[in-house]
Amino acid sequence: MLQVSIVVPCFNESDVLGSFHGALLAALGPTGRTFEICYVDDGSTDGTRRLLGALADTDPRVRYTSFSRNFGKEAAMLAGLRMSRGDAVVLMDADLQHPPELVPRMLELRRHGYDQVVAQRDRAGEGAVRTALSRVYYRLVRRCMEVDVVDGAGDFRLLSRRAVESVLSLPESNRFSKGIFSWIGFDTASFTYRNVRRAAGTSKWGGRTLLNYGIDGLLSFNSRPLRLAIHTGLWLFLSALGYALWIIGNVALNGVDAPGYATLLTAVVALSGVQLATLGVVGEYVGRIYHEAKHRPHYVVRETERSRAVVRSRVAAQDQGAR
Repeated sequence: MLQVSIVVPCFNESDVLGSFHGALLAALGPTGRTFEICYVDDGSTDGTRRLLGALADTDPRVRYTSFSRNFGKEAAMLAGLRMSRGDAVVLMDADLQHPPELVPRMLELRRHGYDQVVAQRDRAGEGAVRTALSRVYYRLVRRCMEVDVVDGAGDFRLLSRRAVESVLSLPESNRFSKGIFSWIGFDTASFTYRNVRRAAGTSKWGGRTLLNYGIDGLLSFNSRPLRLAIHTGLWLFLSALGYALWIIGNVALNGVDAPGYATLLTAVVALSGVQLATLGVVGEYVGRIYHEAKHRPHYVVRETERSRAVVRSRVAAQDQGAR
């Protein structure tokens, strides 16, 4: 049986793909294990797909799937896990922020029986604002979510075959892999490595993308926002009831007073804001239910190394026939 599968999602990584592939081969060679490298092109608009095709032509250990458009990293990781055939599967990025030289260490920990081996990066070199926001977010996540998501524990991890099968058995369309990896459980080991800058290009994770990803994480494994809306509504109701009793008592003791315009306006604005926020939370969950009910595929495949080989053989046969 194939021992190791390396799953590598790619999106516009043509500048660094060759360097990454060379570094990965150099790291895997001394381990003596049989391996495959499963690249997933997430609808790149540069030369990534062409480079993957060239790698697959020259190395039988390279396999790839290319999407018809950009479906997102979650879909790319799912496709890579479906492609993988190894007893151990390592997920990593192609930008060299996940150092390939750490893969042998992950494989060694797998030999001790761990089903998940997580490489956690520190936050060296990150800006103070981003570091502070990340810490606040993960603190909020630990309080709210039903699973434990560790700060710095990303997608760079090893999964055993049974862990991979457990991940693939989950059918949801709105996937949050960090939560899924924690939800499936199994024995897990982790170690910390120093944060590494991208070897080339720019990050695909801007502020808006990170914000949306954070919201997805909070909602995917958490129904507490709905309960919080109920608690807020009850608290406002009790506050309004107390305020009404105070008004009645004041009228009974002092007579009718001039109505407070500022108080009324403040109450109306506050209640309207709470109602809109609550509708937004409910709408987000309803939208997710709607998305799940459509049962659309997670991605559409444009090309694989097999389809590429078939097309090339047909073209060669046609050329030979024409001669």
